[in-house]
Amino acid sequence: MRNYASYIAIILMFGLSTSVFSQSKKYPHPVKNPQSQLMLAGDWVPEDSHDIDFFALPRVPSEHAIVNDVRYAWGRKVNQHNYLAYFNGMFWAMWSDGPGEPREGLSAEQHYHVTPGHDKAGQLISYATSKDGINWTERRDLAGNPDIGFAWIARGFWIRDGKLIGLATRYRAPGYRGDGLQLHAFEMTLDGEVKWKPLGVVLDNAMNNFPPKKLPTGEWMMSRRDSVGDVYMIVGGSKAFNSWESYPVQGSRGQDLAGEEPYWYQLEDGNLAALFRDNNQSGYLFRAFSTDNGRTWSTPTKTNFPDARSKFCALQLTDGRYVIVSNSNPKKRDPLTIAISDDGLVFNKMGFLVGERNIDYPHLIQVGDYIYVTFDGAKQTVEVLKIKISDLDNLKMPSKDAMTRKDEN
Repeated sequence: MRNYASYIAIILMFGLSTSVFSQSKKYPHPVKNPQSQLMLAGDWVPEDSHDIDFFALPRVPSEHAIVNDVRYAWGRKVNQHNYLAYFNGMFWAMWSDGPGEPREGLSAEQHYHVTPGHDKAGQLISYATSKDGINWTERRDLAGNPDIGFAWIARGFWIRDGKLIGLATRYRAPGYRGDGLQLHAFEMTLDGEVKWKPLGVVLDNAMNNFPPKKLPTGEWMMSRRDSVGDVYMIVGGSKAFNSWESYPVQGSRGQDLAGEEPYWYQLEDGNLAALFRDNNQSGYLFRAFSTDNGRTWSTPTKTNFPDARSKFCALQLTDGRYVIVSNSNPKKRDPLTIAISDDGLVFNKMGFLVGERNIDYPHLIQVGDYIYVTFDGAKQTVEVLKIKISDLDNLKMPSKDAMTRKDEN
């Protein structure tokens, strides 16, 4: 009987160790398992994450504000590419402010929820400021008029050496690809009023997606797309605002991933993770890792984190957790959601921020005990959500059955 019990115990231990081994083999790691597809997990997640009922996600409380609104223009104006920064005790918002192309047959009111044609020549960069992140000034111009036939696209605020720098890419409209692509910098100065002094070209043949962040080495790094859409990471920015080295990450053609608008962040072990929107319409985010401060990257791998082929933004909070704000519904850019992770590798909670309309292109920052999220509505409104971080602790995920679409299963 004793031998039988020992035999059973050995079987159970073997089964447990096999299960643990299987889980560890599946779990992502920059060195041990960079090709893992696992990025979203939890008892609430259906086997296929595309089956999540994104409108059944638990709601995250927030305060809401509209920074700028051009819906009155009947689709003839667009506001898009939103960014936030907190500098000298003030909130700063930046966005692309350009002409739009109305959709045929739609009234002004119908355009409220329909994105006009965009990325046209003559697009400007606008900005506004706020003391509390909710009440904003009127829009003002940042970069001046672009050259004839060109346009500006807002690329975020860079706080460098105690100065606020606005980044803007110049491109030949109506598309971002082709000759003439340049990333420019403008320094904010105060002489009775806010002015923006042109510093010049940061890098030729370049469009970043988010402003630079510091590497563990003290160098700055940001992503770069060139005139044909290939993706790089550029490292530098310390000796001079326009001193950078470029390192290839992924080509734009002939691969599983058509990478666009990548975002990178540092993991707790000092290694880096980068996430990619996939323009091949897989409906998932791709992920790559770097163990040498962005010089080389693992082959981007399709994860199980769903995505609507839209821009997203991630952030490590001061408490160590990571969050991603994105259009996680692969069917459309609605709703905007927030996902939470303890380690930046696997996210186990997801909440509903705002929805029931076309919303996209989020950017987020943390100031004190709050997250501030900016996004656009149908590329005609610049909006902000103020979220208390402690409210994320109260996020309770429903059962898998409650979180699975009923109309398609």
